[in-house]
Amino acid sequence: MTKSTIKRQKVVSEAEWLKARKKLLAKEKEFTRLRDQLSTERRNLPWVKVDKRYVFDGPKGKETLADLFEGRCQLLVQHFMLGPGWEQACPSCSFMADHADGMTVHLAHRDTTFVAISRAPLAEIQRFRQRMGWQFKWVSSNANDFNFDFGVSFTPEEKLKNKVTYNYGTQPFESDELPGISVFYKDDAGQVFHTYSTYRRGVEVMMGTYNLLDLTSKGRDEEPGEGMAWVRHHDRYKDSPKASESCCSSGEDHS
Repeated sequence: MTKSTIKRQKVVSEAEWLKARKKLLAKEKEFTRLRDQLSTERRNLPWVKVDKRYVFDGPKGKETLADLFEGRCQLLVQHFMLGPGWEQACPSCSFMADHADGMTVHLAHRDTTFVAISRAPLAEIQRFRQRMGWQFKWVSSNANDFNFDFGVSFTPEEKLKNKVTYNYGTQPFESDELPGISVFYKDDAGQVFHTYSTYRRGVEVMMGTYNLLDLTSKGRDEEPGEGMAWVRHHDRYKDSPKASESCCSSGEDHS
């Protein structure tokens, strides 16, 4: 729990609250319609055939990209920030992954397989996966160019130049690894197609916790410029300096 200050909103009658709520509801419905429209446009994007052969190290041994579908037509990939030799994975990517295990069975019943992919060797992935208690499939791209080709891993040469391509644009070097989500489709002939990738705040689609926090009065409760700096690995919140503080205070005297 974290201590923070929020501005207390005006207190009104139930009737006044209902009027304000209905006004907001109209905007929420419009947002939902726009989101549905955007989702349709996303599904209508053209596809790119994946001709390059990628072989991953996984719990079942060597697997190609086509193998990762596990008999389904659709594949969702979390590009998980865990580079070779890292002591632990990115806390924000771990925050995303904390939502995965509950989704996988439901995704499977919609012809969709979920898998996480990192550049760390499989043994390093397995060690961290065991620590976190996750069950979803997680494979290593350490022996191939998958993460580089899909714009989430960067070379020493790019670091030296301080210029990388990420999120469909160029920017200064940030890290050897950055987050993303990619989507693939496999047809009856076994051909694999890349249909979609998203980066930056696009990966929030996996962060159900954020969606629930957005419903609350405090919201995400992040300091300006702080972003996800508050996020810890779920077994490390006890180490946070704010962990033992009271949950909230409005900063006003309501007596």
